[in-house]
Amino acid sequence: MPGSAPAPDEVSPEEADGLIRAGALLLDVREDYEWDAGHVAGAVHIPLGQMTERAGELPGSRQVVVVCRSGVRSAQAAAFLTGSGVEAVNLAGGMRAWAAAGLPFEGANGAPGVVA
Repeated sequence: MPGSAPAPDEVSPEEADGLIRAGALLLDVREDYEWDAGHVAGAVHIPLGQMTERAGELPGSRQVVVVCRSGVRSAQAAAFLTGSGVEAVNLAGGMRAWAAAGLPFEGANGAPGVVA
């Protein structure tokens, strides 16, 4: 993925939750084992390494909130998406911040989630 895109806007976990409740799509770009350990219900999972090939799977009409573990990979994905014409923002602090804010997430098969 090219690294020359400008830095994307960032939102807090609480702001991200509000955007999602208002209709934004949550895109999780972590690896499969991280997703299985804990993810937000309803999120779309596309690992960062697959973003360039699979970005077309995202609806172009919805804002996208991008999340990873700490906010670094999701910033890269959000910058890529923004450069591709998608309205995308980065969840600052990633799933660590989401969990610290007490927002809900789950593991595989509905088990309690953990941030791996």
